[in-house]
Amino acid sequence: MSNLIKTLGENTQFVLVSVCVIAVIILISKLVETKLLKETVAKVGKTRYITTCAMFGAIAMVLHILDFAIPFLAPGFYKLDFSEVPVMIGGFLLGPVGGVVIEVVKILLKLVVKGTTTAFVGDLANFVVGCAFVVPASIVYHMNKTKKTAFIALVTGTCCMTVFGSLFNGIYLIPAFAALYGMPVDVIISMGTEVNKGITSIWTLVLFSVVPLNILKGVMISVVTALLYKRISKVLHNSFN
Repeated sequence: MSNLIKTLGENTQFVLVSVCVIAVIILISKLVETKLLKETVAKVGKTRYITTCAMFGAIAMVLHILDFAIPFLAPGFYKLDFSEVPVMIGGFLLGPVGGVVIEVVKILLKLVVKGTTTAFVGDLANFVVGCAFVVPASIVYHMNKTKKTAFIALVTGTCCMTVFGSLFNGIYLIPAFAALYGMPVDVIISMGTEVNKGITSIWTLVLFSVVPLNILKGVMISVVTALLYKRISKVLHNSFN
């Protein structure tokens, strides 16, 4: 905890920017929820809403810590996990704002339990890329809650995450990590070259590693969500009533 507080003090400006980004995402999600989805998002009491977000956020945090690399596809610093499954289920259940809140809880709990090794850069990245997946998917799903719409929602979320995550990596994240660790970008690119000889620049790293990783993650999360959501939602809907 002391190391976390020290890191907060050393990166106050970035933390404030992160808070602003989170606030903007919540505000946009709330606006969409209020204007477009007010008839379809489940009406849940404040206590149950908070409890549900906390529960799903805690599960997501545990899954987030249990991440793993895909060494044949990307350098070891790129990892996958199943933490978006409870976030997506929460978004389908509570709406896009609920999904964002669960994502926030996940990241905050992870910081408390494990701290940060990236001066919060990786944590912000995980949050915004997760929101790029969950928010569009939950918006589409709540427009018409059917199995077909759920499938379309998950495909939409996967596409949005892949496009946004890829651009975010190429434009901001890879250069930010290079600056954070005081290394030339070419060193990071060389790590990708060891995996795939076709990786010779930032954008080929994005094309041959980030894009397939995001697609793989989207498919994994979508399949597990599809298998679990109805079972979990029935139990939770009964508890809401």
